[in-house]
Amino acid sequence: MSGTENVRRRRNVLAASVAAGVLLAGGGGVYLATTASGDGTGAAAKAADAAGPPPPLRLEGGSGGTDTGGDSRGGPGIAPGEPDPGGGPNGTVYTAKGPLPQGPSSAAVHRPEGLVTSAEVTRLAEALGISGSPSLVGEVWTIRPEKDGSGPRLDVSRKAPGNWTYSWYDGGPAGDSCLKGKACPPPGESKPSPGGTPLSEAAAKAAAAPVLKALGQDDAKVTATQVMNGSVRVVNADPVVGGLPTYGWSTGLHIARDGRAVAGSGMLKEPAEKASYPVVQAAKALARLNEDSKGTGPIGIGGCATDPPAAGVDGSGRPDTGAGREPAHGKPVSPRPPCETIVERAAPNQVPVTAAVFGLAARDVDGQRLLVPSWLFTADPKDGAPYTVAQAAVAPEYLEPPEKPSPAPTPTPAQPDGTAARVVESVRVEGDGRQLAVTFWGGVCSTYTVKAEERPDRVTVRIVEKSDPERVCIMIAKDFTKTVTLEKPLGDRPVVDAASGEAVPRR
Repeated sequence: MSGTENVRRRRNVLAASVAAGVLLAGGGGVYLATTASGDGTGAAAKAADAAGPPPPLRLEGGSGGTDTGGDSRGGPGIAPGEPDPGGGPNGTVYTAKGPLPQGPSSAAVHRPEGLVTSAEVTRLAEALGISGSPSLVGEVWTIRPEKDGSGPRLDVSRKAPGNWTYSWYDGGPAGDSCLKGKACPPPGESKPSPGGTPLSEAAAKAAAAPVLKALGQDDAKVTATQVMNGSVRVVNADPVVGGLPTYGWSTGLHIARDGRAVAGSGMLKEPAEKASYPVVQAAKALARLNEDSKGTGPIGIGGCATDPPAAGVDGSGRPDTGAGREPAHGKPVSPRPPCETIVERAAPNQVPVTAAVFGLAARDVDGQRLLVPSWLFTADPKDGAPYTVAQAAVAPEYLEPPEKPSPAPTPTPAQPDGTAARVVESVRVEGDGRQLAVTFWGGVCSTYTVKAEERPDRVTVRIVEKSDPERVCIMIAKDFTKTVTLEKPLGDRPVVDAASGEAVPRR
């Protein structure tokens, strides 16, 4: 057995043992399993202990309160179509249907690092059935269709984790025809499906298997229940990382009726294991989740209606408080009941928890997306489909509260008129070396010119956009190439994008 097979076998065994200890019976609250694996004695944990305590984590996108437990509201813990686990103004109480499992005593954070290579992009492209070699455009590896733009396109971010998107464009109306009211699909978006019966779930999973294998995710948890456009089966895969199931790190593939992948997205590079942290058990994590899910409170125009303030009571010298006051004729008035709104009197939502899995959830930490040790609770409401709520499991003493938003956020690059600046993708030197063909993405309803500022050590190019604010325009992106003429040949001077401040790749 090869070394790779040994590693994969250990990952599968560990993932299976973790997942086995977390299922709770929804009917009678019977606990179906007993333990979860992990004792915190691995090499990563020992190395972390030898190096001292791990640095604190600042989880972003949580509840924003004083508790830094880091629930999934507002962050990656909420998948598209899933309800807000906070439960709205009434709040939510999650109740386990059976004993909760014991997890490991510690677990490692996983952080993306390194750069995606051309070979890694080529391997993914071959699995998707794309021919051609990737070229680096700025910080993105790309394989684009030639000529009319029809065919497959793959874009992969060079920096880890290597976010990638794949699409297939079958061609169609383009250019000025899109401005005359016709619905033109933008580059990278396929035509609407003609309909028909989609592939079975098993067949769609089989079609996606080579792509998942190329990504190193053939041990991922795969679902294929969703259907789009009536005939495109959606395969979603949650990979196993460090022997643990993940949430919010999914790979998605759209499989057409003929078994061909027509769209997809995910992360190409598996994050690396970093510092190990003490973790809390499922019961404590669930309690913190309920604390974070108390609700936002009543939402309305104002409080309860009250009488206008009256003048002080005759002869009393005291202001009218509205309760227990004595009118001029001396007869007391019964105290008013406390002001309550309908929302305040409503009970919080009661949602059963039917499973608890120790795993890794995608969270933003100091501006970077990491996989953080978390408990993944399966919530099964009576009036809806089951959904997952991710609660960070890192011990609270290792968490810092999120930073308060800056009062003056850094503005994005803009033109003098305040509109967003266009970023240059590439430049090509033509003619006698004085002509620069500048390529960038823009909208079909704007006009563009390129300006160049020459210096002895560089040439800075800027895209100038003009649009008509009174014109109704569809949001479609288009690949533009505009030429600017320099006073002197470019020579070996670098071309710098004025919007990003970075060097522009030559093609």
